[in-house]
Amino acid sequence: MKPSILSLSMLAGLVACQNSSSPLPTTIIPTPTTAIALSGSTVANPAAFTTALTLHVEDLWDLFVGPVSTATVNTTVSATPIPTHELIPPPSLFYSSFPSGQQIPLASKNESWKYPAGFWWGVASAAYQVEGAAKAEGRGPSIWDVLLHRVTGYTVANQTGDVADNQYYLYKQDIARIAALGVKTYSFSISWSRVFPFGNGPVNELALAHYDDVINTCIEFGVEPAVTLYHWDLPLNLQNTYGGWLGPQVVDDFVAYAKVVFGRYGNKVPRWFTVNEPIVFCNNYPLPDHYFTNTSIPKIQQPFWCGHYVLLAHAKAYHLAKSMGINGTVSFKTNGGYKIPLTNSSEDAVAVQRAWDFNEGWFANPTFLTGDYPKYLKDFVSGFLPEFTDEEKSMINGTSDVYAHDAYTSQFYMAPDSGIQACTSNTSHRLYPSCANTTYSYTTADGGWNVGPAADPLSPWLHKATDWMPLFLRYIQDTWHPSGGIAITEFGFAEPFEALKTLKADIQFDPIRSSYYREYMEAILMAISEGVNVVGTLAWSIVDNLEWNSGFQDKFGVQYVNLTTQERAYKASFFEYVNAFKLYGTDPVTPHFVSS
Repeated sequence: MKPSILSLSMLAGLVACQNSSSPLPTTIIPTPTTAIALSGSTVANPAAFTTALTLHVEDLWDLFVGPVSTATVNTTVSATPIPTHELIPPPSLFYSSFPSGQQIPLASKNESWKYPAGFWWGVASAAYQVEGAAKAEGRGPSIWDVLLHRVTGYTVANQTGDVADNQYYLYKQDIARIAALGVKTYSFSISWSRVFPFGNGPVNELALAHYDDVINTCIEFGVEPAVTLYHWDLPLNLQNTYGGWLGPQVVDDFVAYAKVVFGRYGNKVPRWFTVNEPIVFCNNYPLPDHYFTNTSIPKIQQPFWCGHYVLLAHAKAYHLAKSMGINGTVSFKTNGGYKIPLTNSSEDAVAVQRAWDFNEGWFANPTFLTGDYPKYLKDFVSGFLPEFTDEEKSMINGTSDVYAHDAYTSQFYMAPDSGIQACTSNTSHRLYPSCANTTYSYTTADGGWNVGPAADPLSPWLHKATDWMPLFLRYIQDTWHPSGGIAITEFGFAEPFEALKTLKADIQFDPIRSSYYREYMEAILMAISEGVNVVGTLAWSIVDNLEWNSGFQDKFGVQYVNLTTQERAYKASFFEYVNAFKLYGTDPVTPHFVSS
């Protein structure tokens, strides 16, 4: 594999600044001046000195990340039959013939509810959160390897994705486990820095062969693969070379990556997603100081430069897929919850609309409506972002076949205490630039109750607000008019304090998460019965995984994982989710098993 070339000024500055408080050299806007004054004379500025340095993939790991952990199992493991007893649902979905005597209230089935034929449903994951095998078979480091290895205090428990759920080697068993419950779809992401260890340049055939087998294993077990090209794990080399999503070069590099992946797997994949939750990963900018190549783009602007290039990269990748004859749907995943006005005041109504514009509307308006940003967001970014040309607007508009939304919760929005005008005119206001305040509680006059039960404290943004889902789905349909329908591409719940439990049987019984899935699926049935075109759901997540800087302490999995032995076990919530389709699905739930 060909090495990457970095300038020595960039490399030296990065390495030094990971161990000091010295400023980073700037390699994207601006560059150092070439001359400085010394005792009345002009001399060369040493900060502008550069040289070429050749780096192999291993050098990137050694210089920027450091040692990584490896799993005990580091070869692909064949699937084995799932023990019959593991497939028995928990009470009250199942009771054995002996002992007998349990009594539960009768819950009648709503005969007017039905998931339509062709409704696709399944579970989801993301490469960095589950794969492990950090350096295996030529993978290059991503920005998250640096964030979790090098940045002090960035993760709550000093945990990394080095090993994670070791799915890079255990994927066959993981796919067999969901197939045994009749799951129709497995949504996963491909690691960009596995396929292109430097983010561009040479292609890693070992990585492509690995994902060949992941996709083929899904098909073998009757599970449809759904593939996301980018789920936050930006190749480190791209961040260090030109600022990652802050640099225009990322557009062509992403499209080149997409071309390789589309060309390799093409129509084996019925559902493609270009990027996952750009609202979140763009708002991760600015990255922590002193660990990555510096940029003089003002920090408050950085999320929006990221979003600008994401929209261009997504649109070009979408049109590329269509030109290559990809028959499956191509979309991107946005995220957010329903925005409930706290009061009926006009100020709160404006705050709610500003929240939509700075969140879902940021990416949904350009792709579904106009090719351009919504009003309140455009008012802000027009001062520094380049205007999309008419050609770019035309290219961006209509580039999502499905409205794919990661919708976990809902919350209340209201104007800042000082008022919206006071916020928008004060760049140091803590709510600037969106100038929309939030709470999870009703007003005192309405009792002050939370919108719903709180999740684990490591997910303070998440409350069980499933009763707002029908209205949320209606809002999406009425606002963005997706011709291909709406898919909920992530939803799930972090069972409170699950990480503190020590008995596996206690962990498997997850009552709040179970009720969340039951009530969420009922809310979708309500929306469908009222004419909302919902076409699919993906539960987050297939297993307990690395929840980014919350580490493994924040549990979202519908399967438990012992991170020492890598044992898996179904949780009650998984059976609750599957049961929704047994009760109300038009299509049968058909398990597929490992041949004995």
